Amino acid sequence: MTDSIPSDHDTVDSHRVELEGVGRTGRPQLPLPAAVDCVVGDVVELTVFGDRLYAEVVSDLAGETAIEGAFANRRLARADDGENLFRTALDERGFGPGTTLVFDVVTEGHAYGLREPGSRVVYEATDPSSSSLADIARSLEE
Repeated sequence: MTDSIPSDHDTVDSHRVELEGVGRTGRPQLPLPAAVDCVVGDVVELTVFGDRLYAEVVSDLAGETAIEGAFANRRLARADDGENLFRTALDERGFGPGTTLVFDVVTEGHAYGLREPGSRVVYEATDPSSSSLADIARSLEE
């Protein structure tokens, strides 16, 4: 089932986040708010400025959850392969470390959104896939 949910809807929980830089090149990293229920290794839907992508949750240097990339599909997100569309979207807008953005929780543990403060995005809220199907897919990839 798919519903359209605007970012200002009562069911969307919004958090202000600040992009961080990682490594010598300062590549962007998005720290996840403490209230977000994700664990390292989860692959989630992440709508970045209106484009639905997929991102793997990683651990930052402090051991907190973060996102460093978003890709066209789940397989690419798990493999960290292909064009990192998260970085491309940030570069196109001139966003780097220190930029404040809004992180929206659309469906806890499954679908999230990233947008500029003050902007409104309409998300396509999808139901999470069955955990047993996700487990099968993960085992086939290994």
